[in-house]
Amino acid sequence: MCFISFFFLFFFSMMNFFFMIYFIMENMVLFLEWEIISFNSMSVVMSILLDWMSLLFMMFVLMISSSVIYYSKSYMSSEKNLNRFIILVLLFVFSMILLIISPNMISIFLGWDGLGLVSYCLVIYYQNIKSYNAGMLTALSNRIGDVMILMVISWMMNYGSWNYIFFLNFMNNDYMMKIIGLMLIIASMTKSAQIPFSSWLPAAMAAPTPVSALVHSSTLVTAGVYLLIRFNMMLIDMFFLKFLLLLSGLTMFMAGISANYEFDLKKIIALSTLSQLGLMMSILSMGMSDLAFFHLLTHAMFKALLFMCAGVVIHMMSDIQDIRYMGGISFYIPLTSLCLNISNLALCGLPFLAGFYSKDLILEMVSMSNLNLMIFFLYYLSTGLTMFYTIRLLFYLMINDYNLMVVYNLYDEDYVMLKSMFMLLFMSLVVGSFLSWMIFNYPYMIYLPFNLKMMVIYVVMIGLFLGYMISKMKIYSINKFLMTYNLSNFLCLMWFMPNLSTYGLNIYFLKMGQSLLKNIDMGWSELYSGQGMFNIIKNYSIFYNFYQMNNFKIYLFSFFFWMLIFYLLLFLL
Repeated sequence: MCFISFFFLFFFSMMNFFFMIYFIMENMVLFLEWEIISFNSMSVVMSILLDWMSLLFMMFVLMISSSVIYYSKSYMSSEKNLNRFIILVLLFVFSMILLIISPNMISIFLGWDGLGLVSYCLVIYYQNIKSYNAGMLTALSNRIGDVMILMVISWMMNYGSWNYIFFLNFMNNDYMMKIIGLMLIIASMTKSAQIPFSSWLPAAMAAPTPVSALVHSSTLVTAGVYLLIRFNMMLIDMFFLKFLLLLSGLTMFMAGISANYEFDLKKIIALSTLSQLGLMMSILSMGMSDLAFFHLLTHAMFKALLFMCAGVVIHMMSDIQDIRYMGGISFYIPLTSLCLNISNLALCGLPFLAGFYSKDLILEMVSMSNLNLMIFFLYYLSTGLTMFYTIRLLFYLMINDYNLMVVYNLYDEDYVMLKSMFMLLFMSLVVGSFLSWMIFNYPYMIYLPFNLKMMVIYVVMIGLFLGYMISKMKIYSINKFLMTYNLSNFLCLMWFMPNLSTYGLNIYFLKMGQSLLKNIDMGWSELYSGQGMFNIIKNYSIFYNFYQMNNFKIYLFSFFFWMLIFYLLLFLL
């Protein structure tokens, strides 16, 4: 089943690619509509919108999912129900495609909810307490966005149709549209894990690594960004976008800092995804949806590759994810290390790799825009932090001495995994320049002073130096002193966001449940129902048993006792 799924997904991916080129050349949009039911001039229709954007995004999703399924053939080979896993992944891809091609709020909602539901099933795939908690947090965080989309659907009844694509041009001035815009922004923030909904994304790393590669690179987390890209004409000149810019900038910064404190390999990559999502959302809130889409596509490729490399490393390390146990792995798995380093440097925006084309363009457009100093600094600090945690990861994994506390599974690299990784490696190298030529109608002309133009290179160099310094950090290093313990705690726990959004909300109910269990279930109700009745009957039965076993003595004793009472009564009367 793995091979069939891989073949079909790859075939459709290539088909979408050629269609997309044709659509761009002919400047063509295809709108298909199928009416399911009609009532009171309100028709429920299944619509499909095919333009270059949806075709291109579908091509990327299908290509990544095909390589992920091919990779799973080896990675999940010890899995008993491999076909069930593949079917879940295919369901996920189908939900995403439904979301991509829908110009209609109802069918978007079907895809949107399908993503939430299947992602829950995939996160709890390894069935343990940690997975269940992570799955519940993921499902409930995304439920807020689902409710917002439902409210948008009911609000759009006012317009007589759910095909939002027809209203985008005249929506700008309508106050009712401001409400729809706000709901869509909140929905996108939950799906794309912006502050204050960020805590589910690192928690969702409890899923198997192929799932992480698919879900947290190109599909689930980018659904929110894609939705806002589609609605971007409506969101121009909106007050809420200023809030979105601030929150997404802070998300980017927070994820960068937390990744530097993290030691779990998959969580570091998850936090880097969070940082890039912040970048996409912030540039989107500045009105540059084409740049957000460009970065979304380039990021999907190298992030999927990064997760796949992490999977190979975790396999080799006997399922240990802590980077402090690793080191020197480039001697054992050179080709995987090559893929890991290239995807990591693409993430940093090293010149002429995929990430550089989109990230550098975004940062230069930010430098040209008339935004305040705070946003400017958030962008550049976050870029420096990306390099910081990447170089730290690289040193911990590749260059530092190996910590032989763990036994390496020293086997040759798995060629099934390598083939799927090389496909994404090739894309990570070429996709930046390829897309920058293809999807922009005109080149961005950017005039900046030399120092501002080189600003990206400066922060990257500083990040590189700091990453090298922190990888040399030992247990007795001078920066590990108690005065900054609270600050370090605050920074490494994602600004206490998991505590606030999960435990903070649940603690009262959990404590109330515990006290009810203790006092009512195991207390009074036990005393007056089951246990109490049992004790009373037990005592009676012991008493009667005593009677039965000692009957002669008891009869003699009771005879004397009653005779005594009889004589006393006679005497008193």
